[in-house]
Amino acid sequence: MKLIFAILFLLSIGLISSAQSSKLNFVPGSTKPLPNEAVATFAEGCFWHAEIVFQSLDGVRDAVSGYAGGTDINPTYEKVAGGNTGHAETVQVYYDPSRISYETLVKAFFASQDPTTLNRQGNDAGTEYRSMAFYRNETEKQVIESEIKRLTSLKVYKNNIVTEVVPFKKFYPAEDYHQEYIHNNPGNPYVANVSIPEFLSFKKKFKANYK
Repeated sequence: MKLIFAILFLLSIGLISSAQSSKLNFVPGSTKPLPNEAVATFAEGCFWHAEIVFQSLDGVRDAVSGYAGGTDINPTYEKVAGGNTGHAETVQVYYDPSRISYETLVKAFFASQDPTTLNRQGNDAGTEYRSMAFYRNETEKQVIESEIKRLTSLKVYKNNIVTEVVPFKKFYPAEDYHQEYIHNNPGNPYVANVSIPEFLSFKKKFKANYK
């Protein structure tokens, strides 16, 4: 039953249709933006979850799973999971600024996680699951900090936001089997019981233009 639900859900948001895949022009591990694109980088727990969140937004072509924020120059999933690389599970988002703003991406970033839990998202615990917003210039830094101040002033969360706001240095694409993981593994128990419910909750509360 869970498998049927997952497949129907993914079909409904266009992640399984070949037409949609062609539209997104997805290339596993791609790290080169198209001429009209900008790039944003976020870490908010499991990158499978973050991938589907950002890919659902109109104006985002792709979100690539990977690692960032640490010092290891050859990170792997096993090494990052060991907690000794300094990296967090991260997504690199390729978007068209004429269709979706960086401000909207930042708002989606905070809305799709609990930014008050240190080194944890749900049952996923460890430094690799910490919340991080990477900026490439002072304008992006100001956008992130402004959103933190806004959420804090509105008392959206009972606890303080612990998201790290750090300059972007290097992004390392994750192994190919992590790319489009929900698309390729709709029957995975984590996908059916965690990733999809989390995404449905995000989409219900976050007002945006979706694909």
